[in-house]
Amino acid sequence: MYAETPARAAAYAATILPLRQRAEVRNGWLRRRLETILPEVMAREGFDMWVVAAREYNEDPVIMTLLPEPAMYARRRTVLVFSRCGDGTVERLTLSRYGLGDFYEGAWDPEAEDQWACLRRLVRERSPKAIGINVSETFAFGDGLSHGEYLQLMEALGPEYGPRTAGAERLCVGWLERRLPEEIETYPGILEIAHAVVGEAFSSKVVLPGVTTTQDVVWWMRQKVCDLGLGSWFQPSVTIQAPGMPAPQPGGRGGDRRTLIRPGDLLHCDFGLVYLGLCTDTQHNAYVLKLGETSPPAGLEAALETGKRLQDIHLGAMAAGRTGNEILRTALEKARGEGIKPSIYTHPLGYHGHAAGPTIGLWDQQEGVPGRGDYPLFDDTCHSIELNVTQEVPEWDGQEVRMAMEDDIVFTGGRGYWLAPRQERLHLIGSG
Repeated sequence: MYAETPARAAAYAATILPLRQRAEVRNGWLRRRLETILPEVMAREGFDMWVVAAREYNEDPVIMTLLPEPAMYARRRTVLVFSRCGDGTVERLTLSRYGLGDFYEGAWDPEAEDQWACLRRLVRERSPKAIGINVSETFAFGDGLSHGEYLQLMEALGPEYGPRTAGAERLCVGWLERRLPEEIETYPGILEIAHAVVGEAFSSKVVLPGVTTTQDVVWWMRQKVCDLGLGSWFQPSVTIQAPGMPAPQPGGRGGDRRTLIRPGDLLHCDFGLVYLGLCTDTQHNAYVLKLGETSPPAGLEAALETGKRLQDIHLGAMAAGRTGNEILRTALEKARGEGIKPSIYTHPLGYHGHAAGPTIGLWDQQEGVPGRGDYPLFDDTCHSIELNVTQEVPEWDGQEVRMAMEDDIVFTGGRGYWLAPRQERLHLIGSG
């Protein structure tokens, strides 16, 4: 039986750090990112200066990844200024009333000058040729500068430096998507925790056929994450396919919405958690054994194997420098050439669930995604390989099932690697 045991889940839970130690780990990562990743991405995108400004409770999605723990918001107004130096390093300044420790040099004395006047002085002293600001029509991650802040920023920069600003969407995306070696090393353990929760949810410990509903399992998963002291970035879902029931669309749309779990059901979950600031995203499948059964119908197992083949094709199409749309087209063409009925909707993974980076298809845009799908794939980035195949099941009188699958990878050194073992077999429920 493919399932994580409760003992295994408890073992992973024991590795979860208390909050203070989590903060220490994350701050160590932030310092390294500021010293290594930021200078590289700023140089790559051609910016001499990057200004990130946000007000309390209206935070830019990037600024929260730039603030050290235990910051939870941009108090009053926080302005961060990054200025490239001649030696390739980046000067890090903050214009904030309360300071940010030694991560940023405090550059504003509220008793001496206005916040925007301080920014104007700092810019004039450094005279950057290209200033990145967070405005974008394509990526939400690069569009965090609110309209009010933008107007005040441009007034502060004035006619000399205002025209030197440009949208820093690729800088924002590059900062968010790039993973440190330490983050890559830690990610597998985070995925193991997620897989252990799914394995326990798809077991007889949680599911009693004929009594348990899909919403019972959904809320058990959500509660489990809360009890572990971790975060959720979306409400989990659990859906059913069975003989005579049309398959739901990705995300649970359409199909027969029966919720009571019965023997003979094919269950599917979509589940993600957040730990150490990193998100997971998992879609696994389970079969509820009927009386006398010891294994699933062969047709369901075959559909899972076809899904795994599509995963392999997908990973084979991923190459550094290829855009999301190019990867999508290459993978779909190869899969269809092998007689597979594929659908691919892969997304980056990291600080956010649907994170910064190239979009590789959407479930309702299999011809490509303009804009976000035109961004290239870079090394040292993580992605959730999300897809499905549609295939007939002989044991269900030839009815088609949709085998939706999702496991997470790191793309590094020019190829993709599973961050934790993908689902190789269906979870089995009811085998004792």
